[in-house]
Parts: sequence; C-alpha cells; structure tokens
Amino acid sequence: MSLKSSAGKARAVLARPFHRNGAPTALHPTSLWAEAVKVVRLYLAPVWDKFASWSGRYVRPVVSSVSALGAVVIGAVVLLWILGASFGWQEAKVAALLGSLLVLIAIAFIVGSSMYAVTLDLARTRVAVGDNAVGSIAVTNTSPRPVLPAALELPVGRATALFHLPRMKPGAVHEDLFTIPTTRRAVITVGPVRSVRADPLYLLRRQVLWTEPTELFVHPRTTALDGPAAGFLKDLEGLPTKELSNADIAFHALRDYVPGDDRRHIHWKTTARTGKMMVRQFEETRRAHMAVALSVNTDEYERDEDFELAISAAASLGRQAIKEARELSVVTQSGPIRCETGKNMLDDMTRLAGSTRRGTALQLARSLADSVPNASVVFFVVGSKVTPSQLRSAAASVPPGVRSFAIRCYSGAQSARANIADLTVLTLGDLGDLAAVLRKAIA
Repeated sequence: MSLKSSAGKARAVLARPFHRNGAPTALHPTSLWAEAVKVVRLYLAPVWDKFASWSGRYVRPVVSSVSALGAVVIGAVVLLWILGASFGWQEAKVAALLGSLLVLIAIAFIVGSSMYAVTLDLARTRVAVGDNAVGSIAVTNTSPRPVLPAALELPVGRATALFHLPRMKPGAVHEDLFTIPTTRRAVITVGPVRSVRADPLYLLRRQVLWTEPTELFVHPRTTALDGPAAGFLKDLEGLPTKELSNADIAFHALRDYVPGDDRRHIHWKTTARTGKMMVRQFEETRRAHMAVALSVNTDEYERDEDFELAISAAASLGRQAIKEARELSVVTQSGPIRCETGKNMLDDMTRLAGSTRRGTALQLARSLADSVPNASVVFFVVGSKVTPSQLRSAAASVPPGVRSFAIRCYSGAQSARANIADLTVLTLGDLGDLAAVLRKAIA
C-alpha cells in the first residue's frame, strides 16, 4: 500500500457522513477518537512494515550478538564519553577509549562468514528409557579457502553440548559422535546445530543456525507379556455375556421351537426323542475390546517412580493388545491416547504429564464407561493412594458383564492379588512382575 493511497483512504474516513434517521449528526468524541486512530493506522501501517522489515534484517542480528557483559561495557563506554566531554575528565576519556578498543577488537573476532554444510543425524528418534540415543554431527567446509578453528553448539533439551572444530581445508569433513543419556521418559528437542564466534572476553557472540531441531522420544519402559500372560489376554476373545441370542457361537441351552426360528438351529436328536421341535439357544459373545484407564493424578501416587511404573504398565498392556491386533482404548484424565499403532500410543504416553489438578480415578472410571461402552475387559491403572472404597465405586461404574481389573502401582511392593466384589485388584511393585501378576489374576 502506497502513502498516496493511504492518505486517500484517510480522507475518505474523515469525510464519511454520519446520519441518524436520515439527518447528519455531529461526531461523538469517542467516535472522533476512533476515526483518528484509524487515520493514524492507515498512515503508519506501511511505514511500520518497512521499519520492521529493515530492523529484522539489520538491527536484530546486531543486537542479538551483544552479550550481557558486552551491553554493560558498551553502556559504560557511552557514559564515560559523555562524562569526559561534559566535564573535561581526562581519566573518563582514557577509560572510554580503552573500552572502545575492546569493542572494536571483539567486532574483529565475529566479522566474516563461515561456509559449512552441517548434517545432524540421530540413529533412532525413538528409544526406551535406559537405552542410549546415538547421533553424529558431520561438518564439511564448503568454502574455497581454509577456515579457522570454531565451536559448534548442540542444544539437547535444557543442556547444551559443545563441539570444537579444528582448522579445516576446503572440502574437509569433520565428524563427531555423541550419545544422549535417557534416564527418564521425555520428549527431548535436539538441535538446531549452531556455530558460535566470540571474542576472548565474550563481549560479542555471533551464532548461525545450520540445522532444524529434531525431537527425540524417550518412550516408557515396557515388558513383554508373552506366554501365560498373553494367553490370559487371548482368553478374553469372544467373552460370553449373560444376554441370550438365537445365533452365536457360545451354546447355552435348548428351548421350544417358535415360528420364525431358523431351522438350521433345530436340534434334531432332542426333537426325535421328545417329539417336540427344539432349537438351540446361545449366549451372545462380544469381540475382545480392551480398555485401559490410566490415572495421571499425581495425588494418587506415593512417588514419581510409582507414576512412571503406572505408565509403563499401561503401555505394556496396550502394546500386547496392538501386537495381537485387538481393539484397544486408552483414556486418561487428559483425554484419550491414540492407539492406531504402537508408535502413536507410545508417543502419546511419552508426552503424558501428571498433575494434581486432574480428576480422581473414580471420575476417570465414570468417563471411561461413557467413552468406551463396548469394552469387554477394563484395566484401571492407579496409584497406591486409591482406597478400596474408591476402587469399589470405580468397578460399579463398569457395565454388567464387563470383566474389570485394577492394577495398583507401588514401587518395591510385593506382588499380590485381592478381590473387591467383582473387581480383581492386583498390586504391582516392579514392571518385570507384570506378567506374573496377570497370571495370578486367573489362578
């Protein structure tokens, strides 16, 4: 937008008539102020856009290269020059001159451009807790002349790794390997790789970004549920219900024939023996649909380790269900977890954060009954502070005919099994005991 067109629009705004019931009216002070603001915006908008573009291209890089110490030194130099010129203090002028020389020397260290080709490569972007994430940085000198030694910085989460580049000839390649410790579940942002130039006093510091940031997912630990534990989950397939049906796979009893019944279900041996038409009656079965309710309310856990154990237990159950191509739903107080693939599920569980402001396990159980009404088996994964009465109320929210279990996570506790009405309560003290705990559920 040109200044000429802006001025024309401004005049049109001021000349706009104000009518009420067909008659011109005087401008209200508020309306006049609003119109004046519009005029100022129309005039200043193109000027401000040009200034913002210019400052972003030239001013911002200069300002960002000044360190905190450099800003103090530059401010002191300006102040000393003013004092020396105003009061004739020779000492202030000498100090200002020395400070100016330091700033000029610092500028000499950061001027110039470096021509690098930098590649950041993470061998795996998804690892489990305890596995080392290995990566490499490859730097190639693409300039036609040698480059002086420099430093590269690699932000890794909140920390920063420093790599020293030697003097490199044209076309030379320097590669550094690094490992990232993965002691806790987290999403770690790695990068971007940046080259840094600074003077010896760190008055000025110039950096150039060479790569894009990469996310490293440190998934929660999981354990395999093969063998008897997996067999326990397979037994849930086709779980019979108490609802009767005229056609299914779970035979229930015989009853008298009613006109309209399918003749294929007539039991001919009994019909011949009794002289009456008898048909088979079945119990309805439902395909196994596992629902996992994982509480993320940290008030229900004794320690942070218990919360991580609960996430690992829920992830292990979900991973086994996905491995066997079963329907799976995982819900938390924060919302549902994606379960299309194991990678999606573990990624979402990696991002989970506990909070004391979340709802209780009982509220989670009630929301689960509404969001997953067709579940055939339900696992409540909770902390040790959830009381038996709360578990009983949570089990009561599950529809009749749905098998329900509660896994109370308490690091270091002995594995145990108990029953609260129709709810089977399992105590888990170590992730490696999960398969054994599940075996106890059917013992």
